[in-house]
Amino acid sequence: MTSFEWSDFLVVALSSAAATAVLMIVTAVIGSRIGRHNVVDVTWGAGFVLIAAVAAAVGTGELWRRLVLAAVVALWGLRLASHMFQRSRGEGEDPRYEEMLSKTSGNHTLYALRKIYLTQALALWFVSLPIQVSSVAHGSVVVVALVGIVLWAVGLTFEATGDAQLKAFKADPSNKGKIMDRGLWSWTRHPNYFGDACVWWGIYLIAASAWPGVVTLLSPVAMTYFLVFATGARLLEKSMSQRPGYEEYQQRTSYFLPRPPK
Repeated sequence: MTSFEWSDFLVVALSSAAATAVLMIVTAVIGSRIGRHNVVDVTWGAGFVLIAAVAAAVGTGELWRRLVLAAVVALWGLRLASHMFQRSRGEGEDPRYEEMLSKTSGNHTLYALRKIYLTQALALWFVSLPIQVSSVAHGSVVVVALVGIVLWAVGLTFEATGDAQLKAFKADPSNKGKIMDRGLWSWTRHPNYFGDACVWWGIYLIAASAWPGVVTLLSPVAMTYFLVFATGARLLEKSMSQRPGYEEYQQRTSYFLPRPPK
């Protein structure tokens, strides 16, 4: 176990929090002006890239690990931000946010700031703790970091492939009204969310290769919870359950972890 300077971590944590706050304020202004708060979904991936860049620049830990984490987060986050931008461009507000905002009779902008942007900012900061802690850590168990990089690569490939397959499926007019059950979508009903979870467990392992990165375990646990139960798969299942053929798709296809189709 090597020494860990908590004062250095405090600098990284506060810098990351400040950068996240500025990003969310700018996103909230844009969302209010265009009348769509789902712009925050684009910021989600970009926010992690920003925090990783801040941690790499301000951190005092081993340079190679800071650069590796900045690189893997940038590749994942920028791809996700681009994907979310293309998917939401020209569309209306996300039904999740419409339902949320319909519950208040007060100022919708202030309500959105608290319920959407502040929540996203706190989640961003907490989930990114492995990156922040690792940026000031010294020493490393290289094999653990390598396993993390491999798991990250598997997750990114799974997520990107799933998104690409779904995009191609929707672009074919003959598939209108049908359920996507091909490719990775025949192995799991949520290949993109599964891939996302793998990405963050991989990032955690890279951080855990140096003490005290291992103690940030709750961060990937929280991200997995968001993906599976809170704002990801469970919410999508609720909206898709009314689609013809979806019940049959559920019966023959794994919910989250990939497995051969029945």
